[in-house]
Amino acid sequence: MSNKVYTIPANFRRTENLHILLWLLKDICWATNLRIPGLIMIVPTLTVALLITWQTRHMKSELFHNLAVDFWITANCTWMIGEFFKLDENVWHGYGLRQLAIIPFALGLGVLAYYYIVLYKRGENEHTPITEPTGEISS
Repeated sequence: MSNKVYTIPANFRRTENLHILLWLLKDICWATNLRIPGLIMIVPTLTVALLITWQTRHMKSELFHNLAVDFWITANCTWMIGEFFKLDENVWHGYGLRQLAIIPFALGLGVLAYYYIVLYKRGENEHTPITEPTGEISS
């Protein structure tokens, strides 16, 4: 068992905390059927999620987990839009946007499966950078 301490820059933590707020607001709009605010909240929620992925791209663990979150939010938004506009079921051969949301959910699971089955087993975890801060590819 490792006793290593994991830290991230404070500005990254603030971005992550903002993301939680945005995601909760989007889901509250969904739960209360506030269509326009819910649709508007897709943009900042997904944008901040992608920003977090970009900010932490140099660490494999963070990159793969944040990519999974990006796919999760995409699926979540797809499902929400389907419910808002009655497109969640029986649009095409019994399928709707709820079933279409399975695609980004599955992509997120695939990203995590790759990380844990391939990279993590090789020891390429959160302490393995993808690139050096200079932009050079690490060997």
